[in-house]
Amino acid sequence: MDTLCGSKFWDSNLSLHTDNPDLTPCFQNSLLAWAPCIYLWATLPWYLLYLRRNSQGYIVLSRLCRLKTALGVLLWCISWADLFYSFHGLLHGQGPAPVFFVTPLVVGVTMLLATLLIQYERLRGVQSSGILIIFWFLCVVCAIIPFRSKILAAMAEGSISDPFRFCTFYIYFALVLSALILSCFREKPPFFSPKNVDPNPCPEGSAGFLSRLSFWWFTELAILGYRRPLEEKDLWSLDKDDRSHVVVHRLLKAWRQQQKQAARRQKAAAALGKKGTGEDVGLLRGRPQVQEPSFLRALLVTFGPAFLISTFFKLIQDLLNFTNPQLLSILIRFISNPEAPTWWGFLVAGLMFVCSVTQTLILHQYYHCIFVTALRLRTGIIGVIYRKALAITNSVKRESTVGEMVNLMSVDAQRFMDVSPFLNLLWSAPLQVILAIYFLWQIVGPSVLAGVALMVLLIPLNGAVAMKMRAFQVEQMKLKDSRIKLMSEILGGIKVLKLYAWEPSFLKQVEGIRESELQLLRKSAYLQAISTFIWICTPFLVTLVTLGVYVCVDENNILDAEKAFVSVSLFNILKVPLNMLPQLISNLTQTSVSLKRIQNFLIQDELDPQCVERKTISPGCAITIQNGTFTWAQDLPPVLHSLNIQIPKGALVAVVGPVGCGKSSLVSALLGEMEKLEGKVSMKGSVAYVPQQAWIQNCTLQDNVLFGQPLDPKRYQRALEACALLPDLEVLPGGDQTEIGEKGINLSGGQRQRISLARAVYSNSDIVLLDDPLSAVDSHVAKHIFDHVIGPEGVLAGKTRVLVTHGISFLPQTDFIIVLADGQVSEVGPYSALLQRDGSFASFLRNYAPDDEQEDHTALQGTEDDVLLIEDTLSNNTDLTDNEPVMYEVRKQFMREMSTMSSEGEAQGRSASRRRLDSSEKTVQVTEAKVTGALTQEETAATGNVKLSVFLDYAKAVGIYTTLAICLLYVCQNAAAIGASVWLSEWSNEASMEQRPNNTSLRLGVYATLGIMQGLLVMLSAFTMALGGMQAARLLHHSLLHNKMHSPQSFFDTTPSGRILNRFSKDIYVIDEVLAPTILMLFNSLFSSLSTLVVIVVSTPLFAVVIVPLAALYTFVQRFYVATSRQLKRLESISRSPIYSHFSETVTGTSVIRAYCRSHDFEVLSDTKVDINQMSCYPYIASNRWLGIRVEFVGNCVVLFAALFAVIGRSSLNPGLVGLSVSYALQVTMSLNWLVRMMSDLESNIVAVERVKEYSKTETEAPWVVESSRPPKGWPPHGEVEFRDYSVRYRPGLDLVLKQLNVHVHGGEKVGIVGRTGAGKSSMTLCLFRILEAAEGEIRIDGLNVASIGLHDLRSQLTIIPQDPILFSGTLRLNLDPFNNYSEEDIWQALELSHLHTFVSSQPAGLDFQCSEGGENLSVGQRQLVCLARALLRKSRILVLDEATAAIDLETDDLIQATIRTQFDNCTVLTIAHRLNTIMDYTRILVLDKGEVAEFDSPTNLIAARGIFYGMAKDAGLA
Repeated sequence: MDTLCGSKFWDSNLSLHTDNPDLTPCFQNSLLAWAPCIYLWATLPWYLLYLRRNSQGYIVLSRLCRLKTALGVLLWCISWADLFYSFHGLLHGQGPAPVFFVTPLVVGVTMLLATLLIQYERLRGVQSSGILIIFWFLCVVCAIIPFRSKILAAMAEGSISDPFRFCTFYIYFALVLSALILSCFREKPPFFSPKNVDPNPCPEGSAGFLSRLSFWWFTELAILGYRRPLEEKDLWSLDKDDRSHVVVHRLLKAWRQQQKQAARRQKAAAALGKKGTGEDVGLLRGRPQVQEPSFLRALLVTFGPAFLISTFFKLIQDLLNFTNPQLLSILIRFISNPEAPTWWGFLVAGLMFVCSVTQTLILHQYYHCIFVTALRLRTGIIGVIYRKALAITNSVKRESTVGEMVNLMSVDAQRFMDVSPFLNLLWSAPLQVILAIYFLWQIVGPSVLAGVALMVLLIPLNGAVAMKMRAFQVEQMKLKDSRIKLMSEILGGIKVLKLYAWEPSFLKQVEGIRESELQLLRKSAYLQAISTFIWICTPFLVTLVTLGVYVCVDENNILDAEKAFVSVSLFNILKVPLNMLPQLISNLTQTSVSLKRIQNFLIQDELDPQCVERKTISPGCAITIQNGTFTWAQDLPPVLHSLNIQIPKGALVAVVGPVGCGKSSLVSALLGEMEKLEGKVSMKGSVAYVPQQAWIQNCTLQDNVLFGQPLDPKRYQRALEACALLPDLEVLPGGDQTEIGEKGINLSGGQRQRISLARAVYSNSDIVLLDDPLSAVDSHVAKHIFDHVIGPEGVLAGKTRVLVTHGISFLPQTDFIIVLADGQVSEVGPYSALLQRDGSFASFLRNYAPDDEQEDHTALQGTEDDVLLIEDTLSNNTDLTDNEPVMYEVRKQFMREMSTMSSEGEAQGRSASRRRLDSSEKTVQVTEAKVTGALTQEETAATGNVKLSVFLDYAKAVGIYTTLAICLLYVCQNAAAIGASVWLSEWSNEASMEQRPNNTSLRLGVYATLGIMQGLLVMLSAFTMALGGMQAARLLHHSLLHNKMHSPQSFFDTTPSGRILNRFSKDIYVIDEVLAPTILMLFNSLFSSLSTLVVIVVSTPLFAVVIVPLAALYTFVQRFYVATSRQLKRLESISRSPIYSHFSETVTGTSVIRAYCRSHDFEVLSDTKVDINQMSCYPYIASNRWLGIRVEFVGNCVVLFAALFAVIGRSSLNPGLVGLSVSYALQVTMSLNWLVRMMSDLESNIVAVERVKEYSKTETEAPWVVESSRPPKGWPPHGEVEFRDYSVRYRPGLDLVLKQLNVHVHGGEKVGIVGRTGAGKSSMTLCLFRILEAAEGEIRIDGLNVASIGLHDLRSQLTIIPQDPILFSGTLRLNLDPFNNYSEEDIWQALELSHLHTFVSSQPAGLDFQCSEGGENLSVGQRQLVCLARALLRKSRILVLDEATAAIDLETDDLIQATIRTQFDNCTVLTIAHRLNTIMDYTRILVLDKGEVAEFDSPTNLIAARGIFYGMAKDAGLA
């Protein structure tokens, strides 16, 4: 170098040991001038590669770009001028040093390169270039030193030695500075770039380099979120690469690739197996290798590259992490050496600050990169699972419940997202550990091994604790699942529980599960406390052991400030990776389990789309099956065998047969939903399908009918008319824009079925498969539907129709009938032919025809009265709604009330109930209600600050004394920690006092005591918090559960069960497992930040001056962040549930979706829902980075000022104090960051307490038992029921539903209750059970006023057979007798009488036969019989029979009627009748009209009187 310059390259006297430092001219002209050039040439190849890959379209040449280019050209000219000046000198014999030729040449070429790069970037659409900003910045920084030197030299000499170079240098400096300033501005967006149609694009894409580096682009949203709560419309739309369909497509492509490879490997292995000799084959057969495609590989292929970029950032950050301890050691040496020039100190303080800021910027780029990748990972997995769920076979669906599939999507996909940020620790943790040990070895030599050994020993301990906690968690998840499942069933069947007075039994079950759950929670909370103790004590114990060994090993080893505090700061760095490792390992094990589950799901069998031949078919036919044998799963026996069916185009075919003969299976086989074992199925044309249980989406009624097709008003109107939906639209609150709840909860069974039918009519398909659609509706409506839709005159005439049916009356109008028996076709032919043949079909008809045929003829002769039809349409609905009581009129009323309620300023949370109206009011209200149309209130995302009262509520639940104790323990713990550090600082100062330390043992002893004390106090506070947290969890759940069990029925009618369940699952989970740890972390960060400030202020009092501005900046940032992030988190959780509810809805409706060929549309719908969720996730990720950079900047300022003031006050400070204050300052960034995050987390999570409290305070029904007035034993003896001047309304302020009712039913009478819709039939029975309470008047049973006794005393003495049979999952015995009141004989006797004996005794488990959820594994008929058995067991004097119209075949119906006539002959029976023929032999019939008694007499007298009843009987063909 010296030869290159012709002078000295480095001179330490000039540069270091002086109060006025400078660099030699040689150094300035060579290395300093080349540094930026070296940087640009080094990064160039990579940058060009990146630009070639990513083009955004070119940018039009702007003024800014012209200016930049001009500056570049000028700089190039300046460099060449310098070069020519050197040549000029050479020619004139001055002989300048070689460096004057090399440097201008290098700089000139680099400037030319930079100018070309500006243009190339413009052509590739780069708006702001990071590479060039850094280049210009380096040029300016490197030019500052010569800038100062040249002026100093000129002043010292009094003249300028080289005027030309002096001038060119200052022009160069001005140009470089201008270039730097210009490069900070960004260019216009690229031309020809796809026009951004986004109304609200993400500003990140167009942000400049500096804005991206500091996340400044997020500031706008932060300010907006601070001004007002954010809403969905404020969120930015997603970048193209983050959109679901792009991400999922990439992942699917990789997965398909893996599947192909696996199939190839499988083939190869099979081929090898065949070739091998006998022995080999034997060996191979011993362990058959199934080649499964690897989902992990697919993930790596898709998301690997993004991970690599983040790895690069992480590497730089890890290396930078170790510079601050080195700088600290220089700073302490500087303080110890009074001769050192002051500028050294300032330089070190400045370097510490620069180093920290760089580290902050790089760390957050790393985090942003990794979190965004993690988000994409989750999106991809959700999309792949969704697409798979649409294609799996029924046998797979049988094995995994909907819940399990939703879990794959919610829990398992989330786990991948959670583990991603830790993945880089796999290489980063070992790297950090090695570096830390290396640097520690430099300071304390081999003694470091003692500390490291201790750390390594603690790892298995940590691991063991973590493993144990995992085990607890798995167990606890099981308990939680069973508790939620039970709760969900309770909420589903709450009405039945109330009617049977079964709540206590189920309450006990839930509390039993909850108790075991809390015990596990307590155990894991204690373990958590132990692991916190280890985590707090580890760094301290390690420091203690290392320094102790170091001092004791050798007399000459003296502990000075540098050794003590540099070791402490290195151990603090070491603490992070070592503590993260156990967490990483447990996360990885969880994720590997999730990976296996997802992979298992993805390799399950899919339905064969070619199973049904759609192209070719024998001429004239629409459907043919040749020798078809079908099963639901490969391992099950076939359900249908050797079927041969041919259905001509446009025919109407009925499929009949007894329950369980395979009628529905036949339809499934035609749809390709079953697995075909042999034979051939062909169908020509598009298909519509109406399943037996209507599948209704959670969207508007219109969307349900259109089902993705464009709206054609005429066709739509015709479909509604034909399916008798117009009268319903009039009473639905929003007409056809009414939103239908999940699973069609706010519709009656009949309405659901008719909407499902309207969907088929509107689809205009060639083939319509109808699986018993008429069973769920009244006979009048069934007739209307048959005539207008299905029959020869209906809108579907001319289409091919396959109708599975139980109804006999329509069979004569079909083209031909297929009779099934035991999975085979027993007879085929037209109605008349089958009757003459006198086979199984004819005998089946004879049993049931008499009533029906008569009814049929009358109906055919009678002219239809439109009004009657409308009334009947309604009657069907309302009567059905007795078990799903949110009714239209009611709903409409409910809406109206919601609006009046809010206008009157009442609390909106009051459970609004329902009622019926008379027709006179209908017209007025339809218009009002049409406006709203939504059934349930939107669940609101609470906004703004969480009220202080909520924190107080939680503190009270924890216990006030416990709360105070925790705070006190934290104060003591931090005092102990500060004490230990101050003691260490005093100890290390002994070394600088030049005195031989002789009390090493005392020093070590006190230090150890203080440290251990700190650890114990931490553990104590964690234990206390755990106890308090458990106490709160128990109390809050207890009050919530008891309140819900006592809530009136109206509450459940107006609140979606999902919303109540959410309180029991999500919110209780937060209270159980999230709140206490969050509060602990918050206290930790708060107290450690405070103790840092205390230590710094005590050691350098000057620091107090900057505390106020820094605190102000911190609070400012924190306020902005908390407001925005809290709202983003709320939006995120609100937008997450639709993804899962849409998924579970899809899984239940796959057969319908596939039948209508709508799979693709549903995929798009799911993607859209995921994208909406991502739209709030993405800004939330960015908000954390935005906060991190700003808060860490405050922390970096603390480091800067602690170091600066130490330098300024060096005369009065000892090295120990400086070490203490700066090493504390280095830790503060972490705790400040955590403090804000934890405050924000606490605010987001404490909302759970608020939500649980809200539902623990809703109004309750009357007490279950009133001790002071209990009915006498054996009451009621006769079963006499009397209504006296009885009136009732659904809720205060509404009109009466029953008005001044006076009815007297004698003991043992059989009374049928009939009436049009809204007459108050159901209300009457509900009043008897006090589900509705009287407005005036009373009901007396055997002379006792029912209002005076407890609800359970009343309800347990009445029996009801409800319309919808509801069973709970558990044993059959539990479903019949939950309180174990009856003996085995009683139960078997009841089963015998209810015709279930043969079925139950054929089950191996007998009475312990497990009913699945909702009794799914029993047929509807069997469930109805179970309800009958319940009634037979109770044998109370009063039986209420709500007649079922649902899918009961006539046989079951007859069985029930016969049993009631024989077994309850001496009881009082009240029957709400749909089919009049069942009550024609009753003692009396009560006809209700508009809530009043219209007629009440024996059937014969009523028919003779020719009143309302006569009209009804005439309609039914009975008069």
